[in-house]
Amino acid sequence: MIQTDTFQKILGVDPTQLQAFRPDEIQVLNKRISTRKVNGKTGLFIACPIRNKEVQLEHEEYIRQLYGRRLLEEYKYPKDRLKFEYSISLGQEIRRADIVVLDKDQQNTPYIIVEVKKPWLLEGKAQLRSYCDAAGAPIGVWTNGQQASYYYRKHPNYFQEITDIPNSEQTLNDILSEPFTLKSLILKDKLVTEQKSLKDIIVELEDEVLANAGVNVFEEVFKLIFIKLYDEFKSQKDKENIDRFLHQHLSPSGERHTRDYKSVVAEVRDDSFRRMKFRNTGQTDAELRAVLQRLFDGARSQWTGVFPEISTFKLSDKHLSICVSSLQNVKLFNADLQDVEDAFDHLLGGRGSGRSFTPRHVVDMCVKMLNPKRGESMIDPAAGTCRFPIHTVFKITGTSFINAKIPIEEKEYVRKVFGIDFSETAVRVARVLNLIAENEVTNVLPLNALDYERWDDMAENYSVWHRVYGEGFDRLKTLRTEKDGNRLFNFDILMVHPPFGIPIKDRCILNQYRLGSQEDHERPRIRVRHETLFIERSIDLLKPGGRMAIILPQSFFNNTADKSVRDFIATHTRILAVVGLHANTFEPGTAIKTSVLFLQKWNSDPQKGPLCSKVDDYPVFLATSEQSGKDNAGNYIYLTNNDGSPIIEHDLHNHDGELPDGIAEAFIEWAKREELSFWS
Repeated sequence: MIQTDTFQKILGVDPTQLQAFRPDEIQVLNKRISTRKVNGKTGLFIACPIRNKEVQLEHEEYIRQLYGRRLLEEYKYPKDRLKFEYSISLGQEIRRADIVVLDKDQQNTPYIIVEVKKPWLLEGKAQLRSYCDAAGAPIGVWTNGQQASYYYRKHPNYFQEITDIPNSEQTLNDILSEPFTLKSLILKDKLVTEQKSLKDIIVELEDEVLANAGVNVFEEVFKLIFIKLYDEFKSQKDKENIDRFLHQHLSPSGERHTRDYKSVVAEVRDDSFRRMKFRNTGQTDAELRAVLQRLFDGARSQWTGVFPEISTFKLSDKHLSICVSSLQNVKLFNADLQDVEDAFDHLLGGRGSGRSFTPRHVVDMCVKMLNPKRGESMIDPAAGTCRFPIHTVFKITGTSFINAKIPIEEKEYVRKVFGIDFSETAVRVARVLNLIAENEVTNVLPLNALDYERWDDMAENYSVWHRVYGEGFDRLKTLRTEKDGNRLFNFDILMVHPPFGIPIKDRCILNQYRLGSQEDHERPRIRVRHETLFIERSIDLLKPGGRMAIILPQSFFNNTADKSVRDFIATHTRILAVVGLHANTFEPGTAIKTSVLFLQKWNSDPQKGPLCSKVDDYPVFLATSEQSGKDNAGNYIYLTNNDGSPIIEHDLHNHDGELPDGIAEAFIEWAKREELSFWS
């Protein structure tokens, strides 16, 4: 068989990376390919079953041959109904569609049009739509070999996504009206089967629908994700049945969305399963809106505090219908949080928060290095969408990111993990991300971490706030050092990425901090940067011997103006480590060079906390990341891990052995030699 590197050299593609096709499909096609010299260069050739002649393969032709054979062998379309490079009139211009399946009864009329040319979905879909409109074809398919999308042309300029195309014995209505259960959703989850990301889907909706809909895009998409979650939640009994079946038939190594996992799910009988409601099944747009509103009402009752008690959709019926078609085949519960977080980052981006979102592999490095244990308390005082708390929960409960439910017996440990943020929008997103991770015990509170003197006023004077967040706030108060004060707490661990550069001028806030006053401690400063106050606030939140990680701009470590802050840190904590992050880490959005500072609060009393006896001279772990996991444009750089799924390439940690040992592993080895209390 022809080697992979030959395909890479001639076609510019590695067949193993064409996730839209199964390995067996690729292997069967590759066995039929031969090589020969053309003008002194090696070419690839195959006998085309549609054209009845040998053709030379280029990238586009290779994918066309793969999809053509799928139409013949899996969908069972007869060869005389398939045409390659079919002529379509666009006004006075003649274009050629890559593959056309002709109508069964009207043999000169296209029934399905397949486009494989464009490498990007939005470009390819635009071309596909123009072809379907011109030819009157009701069904369109776009694929670049890595992704695939299926569309029903409901009417001109309205493409409704569908789960698949009908085979030669089915009608389009068979696809639209097929019973759809949680099992169906697992098997047809487009995040897996079509190799799409939730962010890609949202960007597509913004481009086609939401940009000109005259609504708050974040709020409307957030509502749809919220009720999509609820629709899946309503099928939790069916999930339990699937989980029991998997437990009996699936090895422990098959916990992820691998092909083995899906093949086992396919064997589950779902005759009695609940039918999913978040679906466009051909009902009228008004009928679909009524279904969605009922789901929304149920979701708000089930999960309070995310939306007001009276909420409705602002999108038109038509726009709702299009959005549902795009999202209905996305499985959210237990989805890969990297994908969901990136989608929310996109929706929240540019909202003037003054900070960028921390990539998950950076979060995981911090969690691994600080080594949270069961029973320890943790807080992020600038939690944003709650990445540090969520990943801490995964660490202490031993759950993974996909297909993992937090065991009931672990919930007591989850109640000691907190996130607070001044943005109620970010808190709402964080609560939903916790739901996706199947963590309903969420201590995520909308509080200004720096303005702690007003916390009790918020809780006491706003009844709605107390009704939604009071339980979490009561748990937070149990960790106070003083009964009636909110300055000092007894947290074991703190992780934070504070906003950078935004000056604080509020005298009421500055007066609460030692670093908010001049060096003589008698006069308040006129303004102080957010990150400066967060350093002091974070140290105050820790118990003696508590440990923390804080992301800071690189300039903080060498600016003369920040010497007094560095002296404050050295006075109150032991500097454990400084990890310099790559300049691309927080791209796109900011190219600020940053480092992670790891600290442990001095403590010589074992009754108060872990020992960290104060000394004048001690070693510090220093490291610099050379692989950020992103390119200069901020796009993630992926490798393929052991089960064939993508993994971000970086040097911060070994991703449970799937990457070489990184900075976290080097720190752990060093920390054990130094007999640090949390690693000894």
